[in-house]
Amino acid sequence: MSALVFSILALALVGPVPALLARASWPMRAPRAAVVLWQAIALAAVLSAFSAGLALAARLFSPSPDEFTTMGAPMWLAAVLVFAVTVVIGARLMVAVVEVAVGTRRRRAHHRMMVDLLGARELGGIRVLDVSEPLAYCLPGVRSRVVVSRGTVSALTDPELAALLRHERAHLRARHDLVLEAFTAVHTAFPRFVRSGSALSAVRLLVELLADDTAVRAGGRRPLARALVTCACGPTPVGAMAAGGPSTVVRVRRLSGPPNSSLLSVGAYLAAAAILVVPTIAVAVPWLTELRHLWTYWF
Repeated sequence: MSALVFSILALALVGPVPALLARASWPMRAPRAAVVLWQAIALAAVLSAFSAGLALAARLFSPSPDEFTTMGAPMWLAAVLVFAVTVVIGARLMVAVVEVAVGTRRRRAHHRMMVDLLGARELGGIRVLDVSEPLAYCLPGVRSRVVVSRGTVSALTDPELAALLRHERAHLRARHDLVLEAFTAVHTAFPRFVRSGSALSAVRLLVELLADDTAVRAGGRRPLARALVTCACGPTPVGAMAAGGPSTVVRVRRLSGPPNSSLLSVGAYLAAAAILVVPTIAVAVPWLTELRHLWTYWF
């Protein structure tokens, strides 16, 4: 029964729950708390899948010779299938973490090398490309870069350019790229027929909102809004985090709307904590119980 409950919970946390949360409007007014909630959902989904696998392993590998008869052939085969899926998810998650990390860093390193060759170093370490089209993006990492084009510098006023640079530097300081990498790995690990793309898309938008909020606190809403509109159609290199993009319209509308809500943030934090309680305890308690038995046996 516990394996069934955790299997259902894992499926819900990678499918219907992300789809419902992605359609909600309140995360726009509590982006930081919403990111935490998304992280809790992703972690709870992984823990629930592993909890189901542990519960099934305890039954399938039980030393009792009557276990097959007790479960019945259909239930035993279903348990084997679910356990196999859990093992596959765990293996895919480890592989995805390595592939995403290595692949992303390799692409950024190559792009960073090209930027250093083509871009001129400006005050503050900003690279300015000799491109007339307005664009602005950052390349996260140990050797991070903030890149703008000549078209961006000429099209923006000093306050607008400062707001744009604060936005990009906020991404670098907070390491929003690591958040996106984790969600990409989890998204890749789960099978296509159960996972939802809503989580990854929603978190991409939320980290942009967090960077927007950092820029707004220092320079106000209007300069950032104008800068975002100017760079809206600029391209985004693979592995970079651009100021513009398809979410620009939503973000500019948000800048003209109501401020963030502390009440919504508290509610999201509480929901995140609640979501993590059950699967975390379910994974931790059996291991702690077994360790206690071993300690009692040996000591």
